[in-house]
Amino acid sequence: MKDREPLFSSKNMKLLTNPLNEDNPITVQVLGICSALAITAKLEPAIVMSFSVLAVLSVSNVVISMLRNYIPPRIRIIVQLTVIAAMVILVDQVLKAYAYEVSKQLSVFVGLIITNCIIMGRLEAFAMINKPWPAFLDGVGNSAGYGVILVIVAFFRELFGSGELLGFPVFEKIGLYSIGYENNGMMILPPMALMVVGIIIWIQRSRKRELIED
Repeated sequence: MKDREPLFSSKNMKLLTNPLNEDNPITVQVLGICSALAITAKLEPAIVMSFSVLAVLSVSNVVISMLRNYIPPRIRIIVQLTVIAAMVILVDQVLKAYAYEVSKQLSVFVGLIITNCIIMGRLEAFAMINKPWPAFLDGVGNSAGYGVILVIVAFFRELFGSGELLGFPVFEKIGLYSIGYENNGMMILPPMALMVVGIIIWIQRSRKRELIED
């Protein structure tokens, strides 16, 4: 009888760790950029969006993986969209019930998770051809990689654009305003999100030369 692969084998661990760095969905695969631009002016919405994508992607990956042998190839995209839409509706309702103010800040962007190319890409490229446990790890890893970039971008945009983090007046507490510092209003504009993402990509690729395309 063939030995079963350990749940946290080195192969499975790579599904969690690779998207955090060398296969990051935003900085390497260049997917999900729109939400990185739209909801990172503040840290709280970025964190909530990250957990929303985590819930949608990890559960959707598992569901599609469990159904993969029963889905006719001709309607697989329709089935994937149906599963994603069901999860997005559930997440949206939970946010409206327990985090209504943040839900209003995220506005339509929670609903647009349905069209997030990271989620559709992972369902089509991974969940359709792998078992549920690896599919779950792949979903967690890719959504974590996505969330890390969102949180980093939001951290710098809120800090330098508003002088706050999660509503806490950081620069006021350390006395920067008293020596003449003023908030940089440009940081809360969408183009600056693209600039911050670009800087992250530059740092990452300068450290890992193999990520630079010929």
